Amino acid sequence: MAAAQEERFTRIKNTADFPIHAIRYCLDFAGLKLHDLDAIVFYDKPILKFERLLETYYAFAPKGILSFLSSMPLWLNEKLFLKNMLLKQLKNIGKFDRKKLQLQFTEHHLSHAASTFYTSPYESAAILTIDGVGEWSTASIGVGKGNTIDIVKEMYYPHSVGLLYSAFTYFLGFKVNSGEYKLMGLAPFGNSNDEQTKEFEQIIRTQLIDMKADGSIWLNQAYFSYSTSLKMLDESKWERLFGLAKRKEESAIEQAHCNLALAIQQVTEDIILHMAMEAKRLTGLDNLCMAGGVALNCVANGKLLKSGLFKNIYIQAAAGDAGGAIGAALASSRLFFNETVVFSDEEDHMQGAYLGPEYADKEIQNMSDSCQAVHKKKENLQPLLDEIAQHLAEGKIIGWFQGRMEFGPRSLGNRSIIAYAGAPGMQEKINARIKYREGFRPFAPAVLKEDINTYFEMASDSPYMLMVAPLREKYRKVLPANYDSLNIWDKLKVPRSEFQAITHVDFSARVQGVNANTNPRFYALIESLKKKCGHGMLVNTSFNVRSEPVVCSPEDAYRCFMSTEMDYLVMNNYIFDKAEQNKDQYIRLPERKIERQTGSTRPEKSVFTLSIAFVMLYLIYQSQWLFNTALILGIAVVLSPLVCRWIDKIWMQISHVLSLVMPKIILGIVFYFVLFPLSILSNLFSKKDPLMLKNKYPSTFRDRHSRFNQESFEKMW
Repeated sequence: MAAAQEERFTRIKNTADFPIHAIRYCLDFAGLKLHDLDAIVFYDKPILKFERLLETYYAFAPKGILSFLSSMPLWLNEKLFLKNMLLKQLKNIGKFDRKKLQLQFTEHHLSHAASTFYTSPYESAAILTIDGVGEWSTASIGVGKGNTIDIVKEMYYPHSVGLLYSAFTYFLGFKVNSGEYKLMGLAPFGNSNDEQTKEFEQIIRTQLIDMKADGSIWLNQAYFSYSTSLKMLDESKWERLFGLAKRKEESAIEQAHCNLALAIQQVTEDIILHMAMEAKRLTGLDNLCMAGGVALNCVANGKLLKSGLFKNIYIQAAAGDAGGAIGAALASSRLFFNETVVFSDEEDHMQGAYLGPEYADKEIQNMSDSCQAVHKKKENLQPLLDEIAQHLAEGKIIGWFQGRMEFGPRSLGNRSIIAYAGAPGMQEKINARIKYREGFRPFAPAVLKEDINTYFEMASDSPYMLMVAPLREKYRKVLPANYDSLNIWDKLKVPRSEFQAITHVDFSARVQGVNANTNPRFYALIESLKKKCGHGMLVNTSFNVRSEPVVCSPEDAYRCFMSTEMDYLVMNNYIFDKAEQNKDQYIRLPERKIERQTGSTRPEKSVFTLSIAFVMLYLIYQSQWLFNTALILGIAVVLSPLVCRWIDKIWMQISHVLSLVMPKIILGIVFYFVLFPLSILSNLFSKKDPLMLKNKYPSTFRDRHSRFNQESFEKMW
């Protein structure tokens, strides 16, 4: 299996570009060409999503005009014709037979469900997917058995756990769709005994949401604006509601921000637990598979595991939308092509999530030669491990670049920055001097799979850093009596455990259990460290700096190594010592060249065409000024190329303005003279409430009971 995200190749975080490099990698890994494939599968249904957008604008009109004008041109020009766009882009990769190669589309939450169930070790399991929004669905409960997936219930937009959490992410000064994990990391600094925290939680539960008995939620749209504007929420209403100003990005974090983060985290955990209870009630199964962006909330996952509701819980390593690519492919394989599944009671099918590119010694050597890097190479593995373990024991920070790159948001020991978890001051050092990120953010420990229960109150495996568990009491230190009243930065300075760098302020840790089968080299390194220090526990954080994707190639790794205060870089058996490097020789990022067309290449031809257009208009309207304009343009074509270039430049600018303005004028007319009147008539004469905007329902889950057939993969709706 091969999988990778485009951002790793282009070095543009969260890029929306067509994944041409990622596709080429996957084909090269499999030794295939495009014409060898039976199908290419897209992870959601665009026309179904377009229906949801129109229904939303219809329901909220006259609100939403700016959002409507912003989104509709993109849909009308591109997304409604996604199939054609995909085929056009695929032609840039290679030749293929259009009659043979099928272009398929799965529903978004089916992609999530398939990504987790079909990669799990279970023959049958309850499936819970929770995210922001797919086409209509924002959460689903299903059951997987053998080759089949049955979606039993769905919760529809605008009621969404993911969007609720993102709204608080935005209000607390972090970026939506990338800062949610910062909110989760901030929450433990809140004081659960503080009256302010309790008040915040009460406000959320009574003013913003109504959580039903089955875990489904109703969101009070009076406080949210993601349906009608380009912002998540109405800032003034939220500020009055919580008595707290919206935090600006990079501004100081106060205790009130921490308390609000804790309040929404606790509410989210409660929602997820109740949804899981409903999944248990509906299926009666002992195994649970989870996916969707909300499934990356490892604090909630850890508490769900601790509840004992399910005997086994499996969470897809790339639980967010990136993992939807794997799910879409597996859904087609199992449900369309009827390929059989081989189940294993011990390990999942994600191969440790090591699904990306790997680089041979020759490529590392070429990189080293090209930038005149100084290195040494160990011929045997054990001497390498012993030397690196010694550096780790001395408190050094290592860039660890080995084998195949991980797929998903976590670095799991192949593209990692590592340090000994017992080294003093390591959290502050890595945050400030390596990652250049917020100092409050914790790091994850990597331990041997067999040692998880030794260090943490967790009896199950956690291969993908998607479970948080408490550190065992014997490794904790006694906290001062005033600990709860300390501010965020003072709390960070208080010694909490023998492994300060991985112990959050509430004694929790996001655990990775390293498996000898899926990553024998990383496992052996931790073993060597254990022999050296008595404890086999590493700080394991992603090999990147703030606002950059995780490194992919040796060039990326060396560049990151040289631009930070890492001490050593280890790539395969090559060791690079920072003290020996020439800092003027490190690899710089190539500048991205963007070509902009400022005018036609043949202005005379453009002006001549414009002249003909004015002649045609003259013949229709018989207006003398049209003929005169055509005549002047014709003379310019014959006598003056310089004037032609000047006219062409002006015309191109006018055309550009018209191309921006005219569609918006037309769409504005459609919005106010079609959608708005229909919305008024519907509100007056129809009792239907398709978006469940009125809080009168015992549940916002809707029954579905859908099994997917071959025909459903062929449609964009």
